Amino acid sequence: MLVGIMIEAQEGLTWERWQRLTRAAEDLGFESLCRSDHLTGLSGDARRPSLETWASLGAVATSTRRIRFGPMVSPMTFYHPAILAKMATAIDQLAGGRLDLGIGAGWNEYEHRMFGVPFPPLRERMDRLEEGARVIRALGAGKPVSLAQRHFPLHEAQSHPTPTHGRLRLVVGGRGEKRTLRVAAEFADEWNATRLDPAGYQAKRAVLAGHCAAVGRDPATIRCSLMVPLAIGRDGADVARRIAAARAHFPTLPADEAAWQAASFLAGSPERIAADLRGWAMAGVERVLLQMLDQDDIAALDLFARAVMPAL
Repeated sequence: MLVGIMIEAQEGLTWERWQRLTRAAEDLGFESLCRSDHLTGLSGDARRPSLETWASLGAVATSTRRIRFGPMVSPMTFYHPAILAKMATAIDQLAGGRLDLGIGAGWNEYEHRMFGVPFPPLRERMDRLEEGARVIRALGAGKPVSLAQRHFPLHEAQSHPTPTHGRLRLVVGGRGEKRTLRVAAEFADEWNATRLDPAGYQAKRAVLAGHCAAVGRDPATIRCSLMVPLAIGRDGADVARRIAAARAHFPTLPADEAAWQAASFLAGSPERIAADLRGWAMAGVERVLLQMLDQDDIAALDLFARAVMPAL
Protein backbone atom coordinates (compact mmCIF):
# COMPACT_ATOMS: atom_id res chain seq x y z
CA MET A 1 0.00 0.00 0.00
CA LEU A 2 1.24 3.47 -0.91
CA VAL A 3 0.90 6.10 1.83
CA GLY A 4 0.56 9.82 1.23
CA ILE A 5 -0.40 12.93 3.19
CA MET A 6 -3.53 15.01 2.62
CA ILE A 7 -3.86 18.58 3.91
CA GLU A 8 -7.08 20.58 4.20
CA ALA A 9 -5.32 23.68 2.94
CA GLN A 10 -8.21 26.09 3.45
CA GLU A 11 -7.98 25.57 7.21
CA GLY A 12 -4.90 27.67 7.88
CA LEU A 13 -2.22 26.75 5.34
CA THR A 14 0.62 29.28 5.16
CA TRP A 15 3.90 29.17 3.26
CA GLU A 16 5.75 28.26 6.46
CA ARG A 17 3.45 25.34 7.22
CA TRP A 18 3.50 24.17 3.61
CA GLN A 19 7.29 24.19 3.52
CA ARG A 20 7.48 22.15 6.75
CA LEU A 21 4.95 19.64 5.46
CA THR A 22 6.71 19.36 2.12
CA ARG A 23 10.04 18.65 3.81
CA ALA A 24 8.43 16.10 6.11
CA ALA A 25 6.75 14.24 3.26
CA GLU A 26 9.98 14.13 1.28
CA ASP A 27 12.28 13.23 4.19
CA LEU A 28 10.07 10.73 6.06
CA GLY A 29 9.42 8.49 3.06
CA PHE A 30 5.79 9.26 2.25
CA GLU A 31 4.76 8.55 -1.34
CA SER A 32 2.88 11.79 -1.92
CA LEU A 33 1.58 15.09 -0.57
CA CYS A 34 -1.86 16.29 -1.64
CA ARG A 35 -3.90 19.30 -0.68
CA SER A 36 -7.50 20.40 -1.01
CA ASP A 37 -8.57 23.13 -3.44
CA HIS A 38 -11.01 25.42 -1.65
CA LEU A 39 -11.32 29.19 -1.40
CA THR A 40 -12.19 29.53 2.30
CA GLY A 41 -12.57 27.56 5.52
CA LEU A 42 -15.25 24.90 5.28
CA SER A 43 -16.50 25.55 8.81
CA GLY A 44 -17.27 29.15 7.90
CA ASP A 45 -14.15 30.81 9.33
CA ALA A 46 -12.97 32.98 6.43
CA ARG A 47 -10.11 34.43 8.52
CA ARG A 48 -8.01 31.28 8.27
CA PRO A 49 -5.23 31.42 5.67
CA SER A 50 -5.98 29.45 2.51
CA LEU A 51 -2.86 29.38 0.36
CA GLU A 52 -3.69 29.39 -3.35
CA THR A 53 -3.54 25.91 -4.78
CA TRP A 54 -1.49 26.13 -7.96
CA ALA A 55 1.11 28.54 -6.59
CA SER A 56 1.69 26.09 -3.73
CA LEU A 57 2.02 23.14 -6.12
CA GLY A 58 4.63 24.99 -8.16
CA ALA A 59 6.65 25.39 -4.97
CA VAL A 60 6.50 21.63 -4.32
CA ALA A 61 7.64 20.92 -7.86
CA THR A 62 10.85 22.87 -7.36
CA SER A 63 11.59 22.02 -3.71
CA THR A 64 11.26 18.21 -3.90
CA ARG A 65 12.81 15.46 -5.98
CA ARG A 66 10.88 12.32 -5.06
CA ILE A 67 7.28 12.68 -3.86
CA ARG A 68 4.20 12.85 -6.04
CA PHE A 69 1.81 15.71 -5.31
CA GLY A 70 -1.31 17.43 -6.51
CA PRO A 71 -4.76 18.84 -5.74
CA MET A 72 -7.33 16.56 -4.13
CA VAL A 73 -9.40 17.74 -5.87
CA SER A 74 -9.73 20.79 -8.15
CA PRO A 75 -13.45 21.48 -8.73
CA MET A 76 -14.42 21.89 -12.35
CA THR A 77 -16.57 24.83 -11.23
CA PHE A 78 -13.36 26.80 -10.52
CA TYR A 79 -11.51 26.19 -13.79
CA HIS A 80 -11.98 25.92 -17.51
CA PRO A 81 -10.46 22.48 -18.21
CA ALA A 82 -8.24 23.77 -21.02
CA ILE A 83 -6.67 26.29 -18.63
CA LEU A 84 -6.43 23.66 -15.89
CA ALA A 85 -4.69 21.28 -18.30
CA LYS A 86 -2.21 24.01 -19.23
CA MET A 87 -1.40 24.76 -15.60
CA ALA A 88 -1.13 21.10 -14.67
CA THR A 89 1.13 20.27 -17.60
CA ALA A 90 3.45 23.15 -16.73
CA ILE A 91 3.76 21.96 -13.11
CA ASP A 92 4.11 18.34 -14.24
CA GLN A 93 7.01 19.25 -16.49
CA LEU A 94 8.64 21.32 -13.76
CA ALA A 95 8.45 18.29 -11.44
CA GLY A 96 9.63 15.68 -13.94
CA GLY A 97 6.23 14.02 -14.25
CA ARG A 98 5.27 13.79 -10.55
CA LEU A 99 1.93 15.63 -10.61
CA ASP A 100 -1.37 13.89 -9.86
CA LEU A 101 -4.21 16.04 -11.22
CA GLY A 102 -7.23 15.44 -9.01
CA ILE A 103 -10.55 16.73 -10.32
CA GLY A 104 -14.10 16.76 -9.00
CA ALA A 105 -17.51 18.22 -9.71
CA GLY A 106 -17.49 20.79 -6.87
CA TRP A 107 -19.81 20.60 -3.87
CA ASN A 108 -19.40 23.53 -1.46
CA GLU A 109 -22.13 26.03 -2.32
CA TYR A 110 -21.04 28.39 0.49
CA GLU A 111 -17.65 29.27 -1.00
CA HIS A 112 -19.09 29.63 -4.49
CA ARG A 113 -21.67 32.11 -3.22
CA MET A 114 -19.06 34.00 -1.15
CA PHE A 115 -16.84 34.66 -4.18
CA GLY A 116 -19.50 34.90 -6.86
CA VAL A 117 -18.47 31.67 -8.59
CA PRO A 118 -21.42 30.08 -10.43
CA PHE A 119 -22.70 26.94 -8.73
CA PRO A 120 -24.91 25.06 -11.21
CA PRO A 121 -27.31 22.27 -10.24
CA LEU A 122 -25.77 18.84 -9.61
CA ARG A 123 -26.60 17.46 -13.03
CA GLU A 124 -24.80 20.30 -14.79
CA ARG A 125 -21.82 20.01 -12.45
CA MET A 126 -21.53 16.35 -13.32
CA ASP A 127 -21.81 17.18 -17.04
CA ARG A 128 -18.97 19.67 -16.61
CA LEU A 129 -16.85 17.10 -14.79
CA GLU A 130 -17.29 14.60 -17.61
CA GLU A 131 -16.67 17.15 -20.35
CA GLY A 132 -13.70 18.60 -18.47
CA ALA A 133 -12.05 15.20 -18.08
CA ARG A 134 -12.53 14.62 -21.81
CA VAL A 135 -10.90 17.98 -22.62
CA ILE A 136 -7.90 17.26 -20.38
CA ARG A 137 -7.36 13.87 -21.98
CA ALA A 138 -7.78 15.19 -25.53
CA LEU A 139 -5.39 18.12 -25.12
CA GLY A 140 -2.72 15.86 -23.65
CA ALA A 141 -2.24 14.21 -27.04
CA GLY A 142 -0.69 17.36 -28.53
CA LYS A 143 -2.70 17.08 -31.73
CA PRO A 144 -5.53 19.27 -33.05
CA VAL A 145 -8.82 18.13 -31.56
CA SER A 146 -12.42 19.24 -31.86
CA LEU A 147 -15.10 18.33 -29.32
CA ALA A 148 -18.75 19.21 -29.81
CA GLN A 149 -19.65 19.61 -26.13
CA ARG A 150 -22.19 21.88 -24.48
CA HIS A 151 -20.01 23.44 -21.78
CA PHE A 152 -16.43 22.93 -22.96
CA PRO A 153 -16.29 22.65 -26.76
CA LEU A 154 -12.97 22.57 -28.59
CA HIS A 155 -12.31 23.59 -32.19
CA GLU A 156 -9.05 22.35 -33.68
CA ALA A 157 -7.44 22.94 -30.29
CA GLN A 158 -3.96 21.73 -29.42
CA SER A 159 -1.72 22.36 -26.45
CA HIS A 160 2.06 22.31 -26.19
CA PRO A 161 4.18 21.31 -24.42
CA THR A 162 2.60 17.97 -23.64
CA PRO A 163 2.80 16.21 -20.26
CA THR A 164 6.13 14.69 -19.25
CA HIS A 165 5.09 11.06 -19.63
CA GLY A 166 2.72 11.56 -22.54
CA ARG A 167 -0.40 12.19 -20.46
CA LEU A 168 -1.37 13.77 -17.17
CA ARG A 169 -2.02 11.33 -14.36
CA LEU A 170 -5.70 12.01 -13.66
CA VAL A 171 -7.42 11.30 -10.33
CA VAL A 172 -11.21 11.49 -10.11
CA GLY A 173 -12.58 12.01 -6.61
CA GLY A 174 -16.07 11.17 -5.40
CA ARG A 175 -18.50 8.38 -4.52
CA GLY A 176 -21.43 8.93 -6.88
CA GLU A 177 -22.23 5.64 -8.55
CA LYS A 178 -24.10 6.82 -11.65
CA ARG A 179 -21.86 9.62 -12.89
CA THR A 180 -18.64 10.04 -10.88
CA LEU A 181 -17.60 6.40 -11.07
CA ARG A 182 -18.54 6.34 -14.75
CA VAL A 183 -16.23 9.33 -15.39
CA ALA A 184 -13.49 7.56 -13.42
CA ALA A 185 -13.94 4.40 -15.49
CA GLU A 186 -13.60 6.29 -18.75
CA PHE A 187 -10.85 8.80 -17.96
CA ALA A 188 -9.09 8.28 -14.60
CA ASP A 189 -5.78 6.73 -13.67
CA GLU A 190 -6.96 6.71 -10.06
CA TRP A 191 -10.27 6.84 -8.22
CA ASN A 192 -10.32 8.39 -4.74
CA ALA A 193 -13.08 8.29 -2.15
CA THR A 194 -13.60 9.21 1.48
CA ARG A 195 -16.14 8.68 4.27
CA LEU A 196 -16.70 4.99 3.52
CA ASP A 197 -16.29 1.85 5.60
CA PRO A 198 -14.44 -1.15 4.08
CA ALA A 199 -17.66 -2.88 3.01
CA GLY A 200 -18.93 0.30 1.37
CA TYR A 201 -15.59 0.78 -0.34
CA GLN A 202 -15.73 -2.74 -1.79
CA ALA A 203 -19.26 -2.06 -3.05
CA LYS A 204 -18.13 1.12 -4.81
CA ARG A 205 -15.23 -0.76 -6.39
CA ALA A 206 -17.72 -3.27 -7.78
CA VAL A 207 -19.73 -0.44 -9.32
CA LEU A 208 -16.54 1.01 -10.80
CA ALA A 209 -15.73 -2.39 -12.31
CA GLY A 210 -19.18 -2.47 -13.89
CA HIS A 211 -18.62 0.90 -15.52
CA CYS A 212 -15.21 -0.28 -16.73
CA ALA A 213 -16.86 -3.24 -18.42
CA ALA A 214 -19.33 -0.88 -20.12
CA VAL A 215 -16.53 1.27 -21.58
CA GLY A 216 -14.25 -1.66 -22.39
CA ARG A 217 -11.57 -1.01 -19.81
CA ASP A 218 -9.71 -3.29 -17.42
CA PRO A 219 -10.52 -2.06 -13.87
CA ALA A 220 -7.03 -3.12 -12.78
CA THR A 221 -5.68 -0.13 -14.75
CA ILE A 222 -7.35 2.26 -12.27
CA ARG A 223 -5.66 2.64 -8.89
CA CYS A 224 -8.13 2.76 -6.00
CA SER A 225 -7.30 5.14 -3.15
CA LEU A 226 -8.81 6.32 0.11
CA MET A 227 -8.66 9.65 1.96
CA VAL A 228 -9.08 9.14 5.72
CA PRO A 229 -8.50 11.21 8.89
CA LEU A 230 -5.62 10.13 11.14
CA ALA A 231 -5.21 10.43 14.93
CA ILE A 232 -2.18 8.38 15.93
CA GLY A 233 -0.62 8.20 19.39
CA ARG A 234 1.59 6.09 21.60
CA ASP A 235 -1.16 6.02 24.26
CA GLY A 236 -4.79 7.02 24.71
CA ALA A 237 -3.97 10.50 25.95
CA ASP A 238 -1.85 11.14 22.86
CA VAL A 239 -4.70 10.03 20.59
CA ALA A 240 -7.24 12.13 22.50
CA ARG A 241 -5.06 15.21 22.16
CA ARG A 242 -4.85 14.76 18.41
CA ILE A 243 -8.59 14.19 18.09
CA ALA A 244 -9.19 17.42 20.01
CA ALA A 245 -6.82 19.28 17.69
CA ALA A 246 -8.67 17.93 14.64
CA ARG A 247 -12.04 18.93 16.12
CA ALA A 248 -10.77 22.47 16.59
CA HIS A 249 -10.89 22.73 12.80
CA PHE A 250 -13.82 20.37 12.15
CA PRO A 251 -16.14 20.34 15.19
CA THR A 252 -18.49 17.78 13.63
CA LEU A 253 -15.82 15.06 13.76
CA PRO A 254 -16.41 12.23 16.27
CA ALA A 255 -15.44 13.14 19.83
CA ASP A 256 -13.27 10.22 20.94
CA GLU A 257 -11.12 7.32 19.78
CA ALA A 258 -13.89 4.73 19.82
CA ALA A 259 -16.17 6.97 17.76
CA TRP A 260 -13.40 7.60 15.23
CA GLN A 261 -12.89 3.88 14.84
CA ALA A 262 -16.66 3.32 14.51
CA ALA A 263 -16.61 5.87 11.66
CA SER A 264 -13.82 3.86 9.96
CA PHE A 265 -11.27 6.63 10.60
CA LEU A 266 -7.70 5.80 11.62
CA ALA A 267 -7.32 6.31 15.37
CA GLY A 268 -5.21 4.61 18.00
CA SER A 269 -1.79 3.14 18.48
CA PRO A 270 0.59 2.45 15.60
CA GLU A 271 -0.25 -1.24 15.92
CA ARG A 272 -3.99 -0.59 15.68
CA ILE A 273 -3.57 1.72 12.70
CA ALA A 274 -1.33 -0.77 10.87
CA ALA A 275 -3.95 -3.48 11.42
CA ASP A 276 -6.74 -1.21 10.16
CA LEU A 277 -4.73 -0.34 7.07
CA ARG A 278 -4.20 -4.01 6.32
CA GLY A 279 -7.98 -4.34 6.47
CA TRP A 280 -8.36 -1.47 4.03
CA ALA A 281 -5.86 -3.18 1.73
CA MET A 282 -8.07 -6.27 1.78
CA ALA A 283 -10.95 -4.03 0.72
CA GLY A 284 -8.94 -2.96 -2.33
CA VAL A 285 -7.27 0.27 -1.22
CA GLU A 286 -3.96 0.66 -3.04
CA ARG A 287 -3.07 4.16 -1.83
CA VAL A 288 -4.13 5.83 1.40
CA LEU A 289 -4.01 9.61 1.88
CA LEU A 290 -3.76 10.47 5.57
CA GLN A 291 -5.80 13.57 6.38
CA MET A 292 -3.60 15.59 8.73
CA LEU A 293 -6.10 18.05 10.17
CA ASP A 294 -3.51 19.65 12.47
CA GLN A 295 -1.03 21.05 9.98
CA ASP A 296 1.60 21.73 12.66
CA ASP A 297 1.72 18.14 13.94
CA ILE A 298 4.86 16.94 12.19
CA ALA A 299 5.43 14.61 15.16
CA ALA A 300 2.39 12.55 14.12
CA LEU A 301 3.85 12.09 10.65
CA ASP A 302 7.18 11.08 12.17
CA LEU A 303 5.50 8.52 14.44
CA PHE A 304 3.55 7.07 11.52
CA ALA A 305 6.67 6.86 9.35
CA ARG A 306 8.72 5.15 12.04
CA ALA A 307 6.13 2.86 13.63
CA VAL A 308 3.50 2.11 10.96
CA MET A 309 5.24 2.17 7.58
CA PRO A 310 7.60 -0.74 8.39
CA ALA A 311 4.57 -2.83 9.42
CA LEU A 312 2.98 -2.24 6.02
